[in-house]
Amino acid sequence: MSVAELVQRALEGQRPAIARLISLVEDGGADLGRVMEAIYPRTGGAYSIGITGAPGAGKSTLTEQLVTRARRDGLKVGVLAVDPSSPFSGGALLGDRVRMQSHATDPDVFIRSMATRGHLGGISLATPEAMRVLDAVGNELIVIETVGVGQAEVEITDACDTTLVVVNPGWGDAVQTAKAGLMEIADVFVVNKADRTGAKDAVRELKQMLDMSEADWKPPVIETIATKGEGIDELWNAIADHRTYQEANGLLEARRLRRIEREIREIVAERYRARVETESADLLARLSEDVSARLIDPYAAADKLIASL
Repeated sequence: MSVAELVQRALEGQRPAIARLISLVEDGGADLGRVMEAIYPRTGGAYSIGITGAPGAGKSTLTEQLVTRARRDGLKVGVLAVDPSSPFSGGALLGDRVRMQSHATDPDVFIRSMATRGHLGGISLATPEAMRVLDAVGNELIVIETVGVGQAEVEITDACDTTLVVVNPGWGDAVQTAKAGLMEIADVFVVNKADRTGAKDAVRELKQMLDMSEADWKPPVIETIATKGEGIDELWNAIADHRTYQEANGLLEARRLRRIEREIREIVAERYRARVETESADLLARLSEDVSARLIDPYAAADKLIASL
């Protein structure tokens, strides 16, 4: 099947074609440019939410509840669950996402687990391109769920319009959140499993740290019990408030523009890296030997490589 036929079937809502398109952008193959050229004019209608936090914080259950809440408003929803790549198969280790199966038969919910195998830009490029596929085929809300709190997760949530950081009750959890660099990227904090001991302490710790911030938007701290569906309406309203705040102050457009600029830089960098590995492989090997022999420094070697391109 040609790329044009695949895109057309995906735009018609055929789920196998949508899945194949996401696989194509995930792999970062030669057809990627043609796919983007075909679908990009149809993007721009979706709002995106990123969900991150420590493993075991209840992100999958929270995602399921948010999807349920969005469907109550009649929204079409796409979910990307971004997992670490398996070192053996290259696939998503947590691909089943059993807890989200309640939406599996809903034609207006598309759930996909993503690894980042093969893509030149890894997570930072594969994810926004998969989001564009979901946007182009008519999803009005896109939810990105990540499995951890590392740099990759920060990159993913940075690609979203609103970022939720999920923490659990327990002494020091809020402090660990700060150490992980998530205080800076959170638009809304969620203290999940709020029926457990220490929930009020976690809320207080987060609010105390947020009080020290001079940012105009102070992230609200929402308590939820995702397994029981409690606090989901409050969380939904907090997301809506953040969207309204951004739109009223021109921040959403600016945020998306920064995202596009960053993506273009990453595409350029990855294409140059690919050219170095193909066109200049022999020169790279010789320069590496010269650097090893202290005949030239690494920066001068890099200049020579750039000049060769």
